[in-house]
Amino acid sequence: MNLLTPVLLLLALSGCSSEVVPDFTQTCPDFFANPGGTRSPPTVFTGNNYKQICQKREITYEYATLYDTTNRIPVYSAYKFEGLKSCIRIDNWYIEPQLEVLGPKMISESSMIQNQAINQDYAKKSRPMYDKGHLAPVHHARSQSCSYATFTLTNAAPQDRSFNRGQWRKTEEGVAEDVKHKCKGNYVYIVTGVVPGPNTLNNRVCIPSHFWTAYCCLDNNLKVTDSRGFIGNNINVSVENKTVSELEGKLTNLYGKGTFQVFAGNCN
Repeated sequence: MNLLTPVLLLLALSGCSSEVVPDFTQTCPDFFANPGGTRSPPTVFTGNNYKQICQKREITYEYATLYDTTNRIPVYSAYKFEGLKSCIRIDNWYIEPQLEVLGPKMISESSMIQNQAINQDYAKKSRPMYDKGHLAPVHHARSQSCSYATFTLTNAAPQDRSFNRGQWRKTEEGVAEDVKHKCKGNYVYIVTGVVPGPNTLNNRVCIPSHFWTAYCCLDNNLKVTDSRGFIGNNINVSVENKTVSELEGKLTNLYGKGTFQVFAGNCN
């Protein structure tokens, strides 16, 4: 038996069956804000290493991810926030088999999986100070099923443990509280991403230099009622609170790939 088989079997039993697609705005468009009726996804970088994934559990799409197979971390995950559901956490993390070319030979999981992180990369002996940092977080999941779907390694990046459990956790909770009061009864769209840093985890997985998130609220007429952005270094220091335009300017400089827009410039 190929040593990868148990991993794929667990993935199947979990009900997680996400899809790598040519254009996630066509396959799972509902996770991207549409101010004025115009679908407004974040910038999609060009290059064969950037894969668009519609993250799915059972038959339901739950959120969307742009994934970087070179750095083995996501660029961002986009989702619709529908209030806090107090979902139960699990600790079973899964891979995305569609990112790999699975051959017939019996080789180890670590050598088979080339285009994404695996659990072994986060083993304590590798770099004990890093967590699997969710981009689409359990705290914001719209259902228990959705919370299960967030536990894919294509939705996680190495996050400083104290930051993940400290300032970034406060940021996730603060965003939920903000939209509860400022966007009550409105449609809320959130994008959370990372910026690649110079160091790696287990000599395989890029450790982000920054984590960022932004939200856009639309009323029933699809008019923008509120938006905000946040970004912090991947250490346990305070997170910067910015307008979406200010966040986009900073991300443009950090990514260095031309203009970067979180909501296609339509939620500022």
